[in-house]
Amino acid sequence: MAQRSSNGDPGNRPLRWVAIGGAVAVVVLAFGYVGGWLAPARLTPKKVVDALQTNGGQHPGYRRNHAKGICVIGYFEGNGAASAYSTASFFEARKSPVVGRFALPGGNPYAPDSSVPIRSMALRLTAPDGQQWRTGMNSMPVFPLATPQAFYEQLTASAPDPKTGKPDPTKVKAFVGAHPEMAEFLAWVKGAKPSASFATETYYSLNAFYLVNKDGTRQAVRWRMVPQQTDGAGQVAAAGDPDILREDLPRRIAAGAQSWKLELTLAAPGDPVDDATKAWPADRKTIDAGTLVLNDVAPQDSGPCRDINYDPTVLPQGIQVSGDPLLAARSAAYADSYLRRTSEEAGVPGTAPLSSEKK
Repeated sequence: MAQRSSNGDPGNRPLRWVAIGGAVAVVVLAFGYVGGWLAPARLTPKKVVDALQTNGGQHPGYRRNHAKGICVIGYFEGNGAASAYSTASFFEARKSPVVGRFALPGGNPYAPDSSVPIRSMALRLTAPDGQQWRTGMNSMPVFPLATPQAFYEQLTASAPDPKTGKPDPTKVKAFVGAHPEMAEFLAWVKGAKPSASFATETYYSLNAFYLVNKDGTRQAVRWRMVPQQTDGAGQVAAAGDPDILREDLPRRIAAGAQSWKLELTLAAPGDPVDDATKAWPADRKTIDAGTLVLNDVAPQDSGPCRDINYDPTVLPQGIQVSGDPLLAARSAAYADSYLRRTSEEAGVPGTAPLSSEKK
């Protein structure tokens, strides 16, 4: 007598095909929803990046945000102090190679360095087993808005008026008035001035993440990179020197490596973990987890940072994303921007097309 099995029983075949068809349909519907095909009014990564591109202008081969930057190379040396909170190997007493990037916000790669008071630092740390930790930080302690929808509305409200080439102040004022959550950011920006050096800035993760230890215990944290060099701190970028940041950093590193302490701030119960517009109280426990050392620089059009997508959700074991909705939106928008610029020739004469790194 032949063995009976679900695979060999003709009577079960219709059920199998229905199950397979249902699974495929679910996948298709999921991709349709994410892509916005089934919900045209839904906010999509494409809409966000289109808005960034509208505001920053058309610059083929460049990032749609943080377009103007410079590559940096170095290492991160953990000291073991955070290992009780996370199994990530980067926190052990060891060195991990780093490829990073300093940049200005905005999509114009030719913007003067005095045009905005915010600077950014992006890093990719790599462990011997290939695990990576990618992080994008900014020199402000809070983000102005809490949701991707609000961020998109800000972009559209501040889009250049075709008649003047500048944002319509009436629309910008109306937007700000409708978003009281911007209060902490606006209080910060009132006293912020465009610094004359990337090396003297503190850079904040803004979003919260979870550290996970060997027992599976999770601890919500935010982190910041605190500069150890103070010469030139407080100096303001001169309006007459549009590239002072790019000129300052190579000069500094030629004279000696630049370093930052990685400080992890631990959330207490009740602290807002999923809202980047709200700072945590200053008395929260902070751990010195190690030192970032940068000892080389390279142009962004040919340097090692050029082909890296600094997606902040690329994390090693021992670090997890929080429920902050901005994280998923950042990841999706970064991917869209990355695919656009890697499908274009770099906008600088004489540079080779970007490679196809997908991670």
